[in-house]
Amino acid sequence: MVGLGLFGSVSFAADCPDYLNRDMRKLHSSQTVNLCELTQGKPVLIINTASHCGFTPQFKGLEALHKRYADKGLVVIGFPSDDFFQEEDDEKDTAKICYINYGVTFTMLATSAVRGSDVNPVFKYLDDKAGSPKWNFYKYLVSGDGKQVQQFSSRVTPDSEELNQAIDKLLATAN
Repeated sequence: MVGLGLFGSVSFAADCPDYLNRDMRKLHSSQTVNLCELTQGKPVLIINTASHCGFTPQFKGLEALHKRYADKGLVVIGFPSDDFFQEEDDEKDTAKICYINYGVTFTMLATSAVRGSDVNPVFKYLDDKAGSPKWNFYKYLVSGDGKQVQQFSSRVTPDSEELNQAIDKLLATAN
């Protein structure tokens, strides 16, 4: 039984898109998460976040979206970034805003660049496929195979009909 699980992981790792085939550190933690293991071929909603932005209250809606769609297969991942100069300097403060102020339980990763010359590999891929974020709380809905990417601006809220219909459609084709 253990052998079957091991082979399943190896097989999946071979199918994982390069941009997700990496370990990334969790927010305010020494723990890392392998993005391929986290997503396991499921559709993913990726968001660049910031703690002091007019869109920061979207964390509440993103958490509701996570709770509504997690059992249906959607994975939500937040990437804090100071690219627009609205993120805390210390990750412990970012973590407090996410986890305590907004009750975030979806995966939040360590602060990283989401645009520019030092962009992290996930956002490099998203930029190539759909364009770089123009502001905080840009949303990228990615198919389970990682090949299809839909971008939604900061103004598209987590409870918007546009985003929820896109998620429903993606989940319907994934199953």
